[in-house]
Amino acid sequence: MKIISLLIVVLAFGLTVFAQTDEDRAGVKQAVLDYVEAVYEVNPAKAERSVHPELVKRGFFIKKGETVYSPHTMTFTELVELAKNYNKKGNLAKDAVKEVVVFDVADQTASAKLTAVWGIDYLHLAKYDGKWKIINILWQTPPKK
Repeated sequence: MKIISLLIVVLAFGLTVFAQTDEDRAGVKQAVLDYVEAVYEVNPAKAERSVHPELVKRGFFIKKGETVYSPHTMTFTELVELAKNYNKKGNLAKDAVKEVVVFDVADQTASAKLTAVWGIDYLHLAKYDGKWKIINILWQTPPKK
């Protein structure tokens, strides 16, 4: 009887953890989608709710007419400004790429990859007050062919 009771407790605990992981995985994916849609849709409010104010975004891009990558950094404030202006003229196609792959989700931290029109972002997220926020981004323009 003790073994059956123990199995029930272990199974119930395992199901609770699994359910939390599914919810957290969905929350991570939504935070990444909010980030990319903030820029695509000229909606800085989505950036403000999905990105932590202490964001550090570092990346590499190839300047027009050059062949080597140049480094670039961006803060939370700069990202919000970008979201206000990037697609202001509405030039992006409605179906512009925004592919999200969630790599790993723990109870407090997560990692994901975003493929967007500007290239590839690798994102680190953390849970703050029960909400997933992007805290670090490493990105590059589309890889050289």
